[in-house]
Amino acid sequence: MVSREHKRSAATLHEKLQLLRSITNSHALNKTSIIVDASKYIEDLKEKVQRLNQDMENNAQITSSSDHDDFNALPVVSVKTLDKGFMINVLSEKSCPGLLVAVLEAFEDMGLNVLEARVSCADSFHLQAVGGENVEGESSMDAEAVKQAVMMSIKNWSETTEND
Repeated sequence: MVSREHKRSAATLHEKLQLLRSITNSHALNKTSIIVDASKYIEDLKEKVQRLNQDMENNAQITSSSDHDDFNALPVVSVKTLDKGFMINVLSEKSCPGLLVAVLEAFEDMGLNVLEARVSCADSFHLQAVGGENVEGESSMDAEAVKQAVMMSIKNWSETTEND
């Protein structure tokens, strides 16, 4: 009876070690090496968590410092290059009346056609648009140029709304 339970617990231990080996991407074959690899894996995860927490704290500090200057905080712009065009994201934590028009005018000035767009303007402003270059234009632009043009249109919009 003891030997059956011993065999069953040994099989369970073996299964758990193999599971641990697969989770940690270990190539080790013996128990000790699998456990050492798992320990290293856990330490790597702890470091990643610390880095992410630090990044979140830094972002929170930036956000809280911009809360004091709430009206002057400009929307965040990101641009990613796609096969034929760009994915443009504009995000602000506050509603921005007139901003959509300013950004679309910037697209037009750059010769970008809006191929697809999603916009939310209720309590915050979020624009996600796919813009493709006009075929006639033949001039290829990069993501940084698109981002700078969108940011300039936002800056101009911001200055216009401050003066109103």
